[in-house]
This record gives sequence, C-alpha cells and structure tokens, in this order.
Amino acid sequence: MIHPTALVDPAAQLADDVDVGPFSVIGPNVTIGAGSIIGPHVVIKGPTVLGERTRIFQFASVGEDCQDKKYAGEPTRLVMGDDNVIREGVTLHRGTVQDRAETTIGSRNLFMAYVHVGHDCVVGNDCILANQVTLAGHVTLGDHAILGGLSAVHQFCHFGEHAMAGGGSIITKDTPAFMMINGNPAEARGLNLVGLKRRGFSREALNALTDAYKLVYRQGLTVEQALTTMRERYTLPEIERFAASIERSSRGIVR
Repeated sequence: MIHPTALVDPAAQLADDVDVGPFSVIGPNVTIGAGSIIGPHVVIKGPTVLGERTRIFQFASVGEDCQDKKYAGEPTRLVMGDDNVIREGVTLHRGTVQDRAETTIGSRNLFMAYVHVGHDCVVGNDCILANQVTLAGHVTLGDHAILGGLSAVHQFCHFGEHAMAGGGSIITKDTPAFMMINGNPAEARGLNLVGLKRRGFSREALNALTDAYKLVYRQGLTVEQALTTMRERYTLPEIERFAASIERSSRGIVR
C-alpha cells in the first residue's frame, strides 16, 4: 500500500490499509485514519491528525509550518475529521500558540484545487471551498458553508453556517448564517434559499428567515432592534441561529 519511492517516517502512525503514492513524504507525528488514500507527491508534516477515508491528491501540502512571522517553531497541530477530499495543490497550515495552537477541520469537506487554509482556522462539516479560495489566519467557517472560486476571507472573520459566497468575493466582515454574499468588497445579496431548500429547511423556517433578513437589511432598523423584533415574532431554532450568528460578530456583518 506504500509505494517504494514514498518516504514515511517510522514515527508516523498509518492505519494498515492507508495507500501512499509515489514520491510522497510523511513526517513524524502524523496520524492517518483507515481507508485513506494519499496520492503522489504529497507532503504531510506533523503534528497532524487525519481522519478516516481522507483523500489527498497530488502536490498538496498538509500540516506545514504556518506563514505567520510570529511563528517560532512551536509544536502546533492540524486536526481533521473523516471523509475529507483535498485536491491538487491545496495547502493546509497548522496553528499558532498566539491563538488555539491548532487548525481544526471537520468532516466531509471538499477543498478544490489550490485552496489555502491558514493557521488557526476552524472549518466545520460539509463545506465546499472552490478553486483557489484563500482563508487567512483565524477564520471560522460554519457547517455547509460554500465559497466560490477565487474568494478570499480576511483574518478573524466568521462565515456562517449554510452561507454562500459567489466567486471572486473579498470578504472582510462577518457573514451571518444562511446568507448569500458576493462582490469586492462582498455585499449581502439575500438568503441562500436554493441551498436551504436542498437541505430540507421547512417552508415555515424559510418564510421566517426571509422576514428576519428584511428586518436586518431592508427596514432601516438598528441591528439590536432587528434582533429584538425577530425574536418577538418567532421562536424557531433557525431564527435563533441566524440571530446568534449576528450577535457574535466582532468585525461587523456584511451589509
């Protein structure tokens, strides 16, 4: 299962059925779960933990030292869940001690070609990052987030669950859950209604979220007034998730 030209450090921990392609390099302090396939010319540096059924394509760099100039060789980590797909040329960096000392990635994510995930990022589950998406350090993506090709996210930004950014978006503020944004700089375009319908959101929830969106973006209310009004009108969990994603913003929300 390990090609004779691959270099796998004896201290690496690979499940018995892990497949490693030609000329790949796997360092010490790397753990790879069962059913994983590491393609040719892949470099994995530790401390890094990859879950089961990880699929990494050629020329990816996973778990490398971050590009933060403050980084001084501290033992930080990259931890990933199961069933992630990492396409050609992707770079996933470990964390820094100035933050969580860990870059954390959930399960069932697709990182298309040449995506970069910077240090200390937190990526949820079931996300899609299209070609050449760039996450700066300390970025958080919620579950089911979708970023169109060539999008870039500024340091410390939160991108909410089920939100979607169109291709080429430059995102410098926090994106509430369920939103559709686009542009340079990115602006709110509405709710990600197509995505929400595909994921089984109820008609009641979609109608309530549409009303809540209008309160925040169309009625001329302050954020505080909009949040109070939507909570008075609705007790749905989707409304609370939308409101909470706005309340936790530290950079201001995309407008």
